[in-house]
Formats: sequence, structure tokens, C-alpha cells
Amino acid sequence: MVFTSIQKAQVLIMNFILGSTTPRSQNKLFYIFLFQQNNILVKKRDKEFTIPTSADILNWEINISNKFYIGSLDDLPCYVARFPEDHVIPNDMEFIGLRVLNSQIDNTMLQAAFRAVQIISWDETHRFCGVCGKATLTKADEHAKVCPACGHTSYPRLSPAVIVAVTKGDKLLLASNTNFTTTMYSVLAGFVEAGETLEECIKREVREEVGIEIKNIEYFGSQPWPFPNSLMIAFTAEHASGEIKIDENEISDARWFGAHELPNIPGPLSISRSLIEWFIAKYKN
Repeated sequence: MVFTSIQKAQVLIMNFILGSTTPRSQNKLFYIFLFQQNNILVKKRDKEFTIPTSADILNWEINISNKFYIGSLDDLPCYVARFPEDHVIPNDMEFIGLRVLNSQIDNTMLQAAFRAVQIISWDETHRFCGVCGKATLTKADEHAKVCPACGHTSYPRLSPAVIVAVTKGDKLLLASNTNFTTTMYSVLAGFVEAGETLEECIKREVREEVGIEIKNIEYFGSQPWPFPNSLMIAFTAEHASGEIKIDENEISDARWFGAHELPNIPGPLSISRSLIEWFIAKYKN
């Protein structure tokens, strides 16, 4: 998979090529994605940030063990590892949450960081076999954990979730989730259940959360979402029948909004914002 990003006011295009097998020829210069919990170490650069390279940490007295190859960024290898809790970082670097980092770093670097945090989280949560409890071994040719006792193999977890922009004429359905820390409204989303198609999941989630039926479901796009390990699969749909009746356990409010009367909506980091921008472009004029 290849991610590309165009920097603001620049012609530079960055490319991230996803990979799992460590290159045979070792490049002395590489990007290193270092995490403490879900915060990533970044280097300050003017008003933005960048991911540090091996050159940045060359003179540190730091032992980085158990690092994983995740791909290449502009032909430079990328690795992810945990940063030692007791080590002091330089003044030109700091740890920042991935959500906060949005719009302050090249978008392709951010996408690579999304992959990095999922790989390091998988490593920490799959150190023991889920079948027999024995310590696992990391495969060299792919991101996989193998149990030497029973042979069970586990891979990085991926949880598919649907997200949908439902329209009714020139209105968009937006809801405020009870878990939101601010008064923000977004499109509806939910995790896919075992044995369920994406289309069935969309209809069920909309029915459960706001009590309406939908039709004309169309695919919109997808986005890796590492909070914690989701793949967001986006759709558009139209109102078919029913009046809004919210599930008060999950939704605090849900309404139809016009393109000129939108409430507080998600920032540009997520595909939910892309769905809302699609609606604005279609109905604002």
C-alpha cells in the first residue's frame, strides 16, 4: 500500500510504502517512530513537527530494543519501538498524542504513525499465546506471533467499522455521542458484528442509534484508524422512512442539519469530516 501527501505551499510529495519484512540491505539512515503509551516522539521544525531519524538519536545513550519494520518513507526505512520510560529527551523533541499531532505534521508521516502505533500495540498485547498461554515468538518475514508450543499464529488485530453520512433531501443527519467530551456532532458509526455484511451493519447501526431506515447505500472510502485498531469504511445513504428516536445510552442528541447550519463537527483528521465535507460541497450552493 502506498500513501502520498502534498505539503502545504510545497511541491514535495512524500510516499509511504507499507512493508513487513526488514530489508536485507540495512540503511544507516532511517525514520524511527518512538512511543510512550500512545504518544509519539516528534522533532520540532519551525511551526510543524517531523519524525526523528537515526541521525537524530545517534549520540543518545539509549537502548532501543524490539523494534519493528513498518515500511519506507521516501525510500528511507521506517521502524517503530517503545521509548525507555526513564530516558531524557532533547529540548528540540517532545511526545505528542496522535490526535493532537494532526495538521502539525506531514499527512503521510501521520499515516505511517497510525500504522506504527498499531504494530507496537499488537506486539505488547500478543506476547503470550491466546490458546495455551506460552510465550510467543515473532516471525521474521511478516508481522505475526507464533506459539512454539501449540503452533497458534496471531496477526495484528484489525476491527472493521462502518461510518455513514445519511441525507434527507438537502439535510444531513448528525448526532452527538454520549462519550464525546465536547458538544460535537458527527455522522453515525459502529463496529461490524461477526457474520454481518457492511450494508447490514450500516442499516442496523442507524436503526439502533436513531430509529430510522435508510436506502441507496453507496461506498465512499476508507481510512485506517488506530484508536485503537479500526479500519473505518465509509458510505453515504439516504433516509427511507421513520422519525429520529435516539438510543439514549449512546446518543445524547441527533438532528437533521443543512449545509449552512452545521454545529461543531470533527476536525480534518478523520474520514467523518471528509463525509461532512462531501455533503457541504454537494448542498452548500
